[in-house]
Amino acid sequence: MVVDLTWPEVGALRAAAPVLAVPVGATEQHGPHLPLSTDSDLARALCTGLAARRPDVLIAPTVSYGASGEHAGFPGTLSIGQAALELLIVELCRSATETFDRIVLVNGHGGNIEALRRAVTLLRAESRDVRLYLPRYAGDAHAGRAETSLQLSLDPGRVRTERAEPGETRPLAEILPRLREGGVGAVSANGVLGDPTGATAAEGAELLDRLVSQLSEQIRQWWPEPVERIRP
Repeated sequence: MVVDLTWPEVGALRAAAPVLAVPVGATEQHGPHLPLSTDSDLARALCTGLAARRPDVLIAPTVSYGASGEHAGFPGTLSIGQAALELLIVELCRSATETFDRIVLVNGHGGNIEALRRAVTLLRAESRDVRLYLPRYAGDAHAGRAETSLQLSLDPGRVRTERAEPGETRPLAEILPRLREGGVGAVSANGVLGDPTGATAAEGAELLDRLVSQLSEQIRQWWPEPVERIRP
């Protein structure tokens, strides 16, 4: 991670034009069985996997607060809202581009998307090479089988498997109007949108590998220059 380096070490890497990967997550409820850090854990794991495949990638500290207003009412959810997230990302990237010419924001929470897109649009209008990666995979909308499998593959000791139970299992399109009006609590008493039962670490590891490959390929398309080893 970039925070493990000293400023002279970071400065020495500038000529190699490293990519700074910024994990952007959230601190919010993920049902009675997953930790509040689930979205941040995924974003960080994607960046870690990317750095393992591409030696020109450095990882920034995780942005662990996002726009999680839809989870209001569930204890532990800490949301800064869309406007604050947008401003945070804009100012962070303005600072980061003094050192890093290429930045990729790796998002782990769907509620962040609009704010991140606005931030990237503004930053790119300022001629800053900032990109946004949004993981794409099928599955339950929130704290269901996919996210539970991912967390099991990352840190099984933090998953309360005995508490995993289905929440609202109707298709997202069917519950979306009520969800937008009243948040997750209006449609799911336990905060789960889907069914986490049956999740496995093996399934999560396979999905994570697929997402890292997806991210790595996206980086290759954005910045096709040859990868150079930049580790000090």
